[in-house]
Amino acid sequence: MFIQTEETPNPATLKFLPGQPVLPGKNLEFLSLEETSSSPLAQILFKIDGVIGVFLSEDFISITKDGSREWALMKPSLLGAIMEHFTAKRPIVLEAQTGGDSQSDDQEDDEIVSQIKELLYTRVRPAVAQDGGDIVFEDFTDGIVTLQMRGACAGCPSSSATLKMGVENLLRHYIPEVKEVRQSGMY
Repeated sequence: MFIQTEETPNPATLKFLPGQPVLPGKNLEFLSLEETSSSPLAQILFKIDGVIGVFLSEDFISITKDGSREWALMKPSLLGAIMEHFTAKRPIVLEAQTGGDSQSDDQEDDEIVSQIKELLYTRVRPAVAQDGGDIVFEDFTDGIVTLQMRGACAGCPSSSATLKMGVENLLRHYIPEVKEVRQSGMY
């Protein structure tokens, strides 16, 4: 098994590509060891000193380290843990895992929200995934779209610029009702 790694715009996050599906049709993010009970893979990765975030996507794993650690020292342990997990054919998430990608919701979307989601999921998410992250719709109220940045994009120095100059401009161009785009938790 050969696992590729790619740098992301976030220097604290590396993207690991195992060359096989990781979590088809879903994305999960873990920000502490305590959150990983549903994912044996995330549990193993969090036990490596310096890991502060694990993002599992369809075909990659983004791992975020704390600022005091060096990738050169962490990378061999991370690669070994990922390779051992996949070659042993252990589950990525346990069968009892429910939920998953927060893009699915039970409430019926109005037309504007449907248009916003369509643009996000067809035009924005593929580009953001290239950088080891994800962007998820949270809310649309009074012309303000609230989005959650995940994986490498959470805490990335360029995420604000991506939201304002990229996503906001795209949404405002196609949907005149959109006045502003904000990152969840940042006002």
